[in-house]
Formats: sequence, structure tokens, C-alpha cells
Amino acid sequence: MLVNGKDLMGLVFANTKNSPLPHEADCLENIVVPANCAVFLPLRQLTKPIVEHFLEFMATADELFARNYGLAEPDGRGSFASMIRLCIELLEKCGKKLNNAKIVYMTDVEDPHPPSSSEFQAALQKGSDLEGKEFEFQVIPMVNEFDYEPFYKEFITLSRAIELDAFRVPDAQLQREILEDRKLRQDFLRRCLGHFNLSLGPDLNMSVTYYNYFMRHPYPKKVHIMRRDNSVVRKQRQIMVRRQDEESQEITHEYQIKMTGGWYECKLGEQVLRVTTEQLNRVRNLHPPGMMLLGFKHRSALPDFIYSKSSNFMYPDDQSIIGSKRLFRALWQRCLERKKIAICLFLSKRKSLPRFVALMPVEGAQFDKKDYRSLLSGDGFTIFYLPEAKHIRHIDFCDWNNIANSATDEGIELIQKVIKQLRVNYQPNLISDPNLDVLQSNLLALSLNIKTENLSRLPDPALQDKRIEKLLPGYETIFGPETEPAKKRAAKSSNEDASVSKMAKIDGEQLKSYNFVEQLINDKHLTSCSVAQLRFILSEHFGVTQTKSVAKAGLIERIEKLSV
Repeated sequence: MLVNGKDLMGLVFANTKNSPLPHEADCLENIVVPANCAVFLPLRQLTKPIVEHFLEFMATADELFARNYGLAEPDGRGSFASMIRLCIELLEKCGKKLNNAKIVYMTDVEDPHPPSSSEFQAALQKGSDLEGKEFEFQVIPMVNEFDYEPFYKEFITLSRAIELDAFRVPDAQLQREILEDRKLRQDFLRRCLGHFNLSLGPDLNMSVTYYNYFMRHPYPKKVHIMRRDNSVVRKQRQIMVRRQDEESQEITHEYQIKMTGGWYECKLGEQVLRVTTEQLNRVRNLHPPGMMLLGFKHRSALPDFIYSKSSNFMYPDDQSIIGSKRLFRALWQRCLERKKIAICLFLSKRKSLPRFVALMPVEGAQFDKKDYRSLLSGDGFTIFYLPEAKHIRHIDFCDWNNIANSATDEGIELIQKVIKQLRVNYQPNLISDPNLDVLQSNLLALSLNIKTENLSRLPDPALQDKRIEKLLPGYETIFGPETEPAKKRAAKSSNEDASVSKMAKIDGEQLKSYNFVEQLINDKHLTSCSVAQLRFILSEHFGVTQTKSVAKAGLIERIEKLSV
């Protein structure tokens, strides 16, 4: 449920008989824990001790939960108002500045208190307090048949400051599916890639944002750690500039520079052109980041498939320019009615390449009560990145994307039967990412010393083999037996063979002839010589002895200068 490392999460048990102290006992110094409530975890960031404490609790929960926490007496219901007050205090006294704070209450009780009781009125008063604190409240029923009318309808409308008629009863099963996907705040998980201004003409701009249609999983950055204590290896880069004497090849001056103080050099004849990093950034930033409208075309001008880059979604934003949503809506509606697309020049960020894009107006999908993922789409523009002519000039997409099948009808029928036997019902919540499973197992083994063999819930290969074993004889009859690829020759393992140096490509006897050396120089084949052979050429034919610090490139350059 945590989106990044700065997110906080706490856990409170309601309607308990006992109130044991949490793992961090000193975290409740300024907080009064009421009766029939227990703080298991205050608002904290994810740490190793918290994970270890949670794993120990889950291992003994079946046996020790009833004794340590128990159920409130006599009817298993505590004070709902006291529980809400405890949650508010935990949020206010966590020591952090909170954004988008949310209280999620999981229960199967429709009415925590009778309507005519004083506890019922006190609970409704806490609903008004939530609206003043700007804390959002959500109920996730643990049963399918859940009635909001006795209590939660009025409580939620008070906490959100809306009318009773505006309340819509959510689907209990849908709420639990969102919880199973660990997405309590779907609207804040869909974060934009950036903000920019769309220029429609002189003195006519609007601010917009753009998103990815598919969220990429942000894997953590790879680091090197020490084997003995798992400490992170720190790396430091230094850029040294050395001035070397051409005749003696000795370093006369040496100093260190920063990354921004470097430069690029290119030779134009006999002149050396030096371009600094600042000058290069000026060229890259000729235009400010943003999008500029160039014109309109009919929707049929856009090809069905663009093999350039995945598309993005664009939506208006009133943060920078007030009224952008109205102007965006008008542009979207006119393009949709006239079946037009907008051609624009897009520069996503500083130092990036400008791209030609096409804005296709799209309508939001109809809301499906059975699938909460339909809430992610809406009205806006799809950004299609148009490829340049040089990228597709010599590509025949008809031949490259040919769907013709060269197999026989019997082979196609056999493979169709194999696919039918191996077909499974795809459920994203049951099939996990293998790379993510490996990462999770490595983290558990590294931080908690927990070894996991296989966390993936992929189909069993043995069961799949059993399903298709009757079809395998027909496969070999039609397609023939599979031939194993030839194995590569094993490397020599003897110490004598391993210590033999790499043989030179040119015989040393040939280098004694100056005509042969001159031919190598003219054909630019001096790179085929070893360092020892290059030193032999300098001493034999030119009478020059170089120091051992000179690299191969320096030796070749020295020979070419002396041969002129």
C-alpha cells in the first residue's frame, strides 16, 4: 500500500478487550488510548524492525490474538467515537506534515451503536470533526450484503460535507478488490509525468499535464554492497585534466575539474574546436519546454499503427493558467465533432529532442460497476509520437509484418490443440511479476535472513506436461525430432594453456623491413601490431625510445608523425 519511502501507515485494532502497548511503547506518550482500542503500529515509515514485528505477530496470531487483544464485552462493540478520536490524534501527532491523509475502516458491523443512544450522536459529531480536519474516511465492508443506511451513510456525508441524496452506495466486493490490489488511493497513484504549456497561437496558452497509459514498476536502483556487513559501497568520480609534453611525453601540469567544467573537442583540419558544457546546453535549450500547435488534419491521415513510441494521455490543469480546462474542453469537443487531429511540436523537458506529435481526441470509457479500472480513463487527448521520415524510409512494413503462415494445416491444427490445453484464465492478482518475486526474495534474504524458494504462483510445469503428453508423438511426426544445438568448445583449463599470451597478428620478422612498415602506415593497419611491436618499429627504423607509460594510441600517432 506504500507508494514511496516517505509514505506513512498505521494500524489500530478496534473493539478489543485489552489494550496492549505497541512495539514502540514510547510512541504513545502524548496520546491517550481509550478503552476497547489497541494501537498495533503508529504512523511510521517502513523499516526492518516493523517488518520483523509484523511477521512475528502473523506467526502467532491464531494462538495469541484472543489472549492478548480479545473481543470487547458484552456485545463485541466499543465506542466508535473514541476510535475515531484516537485515529485523529495519531494523524495530528505523528510529527510529519501530512498530505491526503485517509482513515480506512474495515468492518462487518452495519450499526456500531443503536440510533437512539448517546454513543450514536457522539459518533456523528466525530464525522463533523473529520470534515474540519480534512481527513478522508472510507469504509470497506468485509461482507457482500452491507447496509449503509443505519449509520455509515450519515457519517460519511458529514465527514465529506455533502448532501444525503448525493451519497452513492459503493460495491462492497469492488472495495475489497481495490484493497487486494493494495491501491487505497487510486487517484494519487496515477501521477503525471510533467506539466507544460500548450501554445495555440499568439498570446493564447493553456496549461496541461500528460500521463502514461501503463504504469511502469519503479524498481529500486542497483547498488554494490559489502559481503561482510551489507554496507553500501560509495562511489566517487573524479575528472583529471593533464597537460603532456609532445616531445618528452611527460606530464607537465595536472588538475581536477567538475562535470560542468568539462568540454568537448573536435578537429577541423589543423584547428581544434572546443565546445564547453554551457555552450552545448544553450544549443539544446533553444526552445522552452512545451507544446506548440502547428495545424490540423483529418483523423484518417493518422496511420493505424505507429512503431515509434508508446502513446501518452494529455489532460488540462488550472494550476498555472486559470481557465485552461474550459479552453481544453472546447478544443477537445471541436476536434471530436469534426474528426480532426492536431499536429504539434512537443518538447517534453529541458535538453530533450523536439518531437512531432498528433493529438487524437478520445472519450472516457463507460463506468463499469464490476471493474474499478474503468475509472482510470477519461476525456482528453492521446499523444501519438510521429516517426521521422529517415526512420521508416527503407522499411517495408507489409513484408516486415507479414502474417502468412508457412506451416501445414496439420501442424496448425496440432498447435491449436496444444494452446487450448495450456490455456489458463488470466487474473493479474494471481500471476505475479517474476522479476518482482526475485527482488522480493533477495530483500527478504538480505534484510530478514528469510530464504524463499519460489514466490511465484505461475502454472505448474509438471501439470502442463501431463496435459500435452498425448499430443507429443504427433508433434514429432509432423515437425520432426528437435535437434539440440551444437555445444561450444570448452575452454582449455590447464595452467600452461591458460598462461599463454595472445599471439600477434603480424610476424616480427616482417617488421624488420621498412617497406613492410611503410605499407602498414599507408593502409592504417598499425592497430594490428602489439605494443611491443610498435616499440620495436620506433627503435629499429626511427631510433626513438618511448616510455612505458605511453599507450598504444600514442605509439601509433608517434610513428605516423615520424614517417611523414
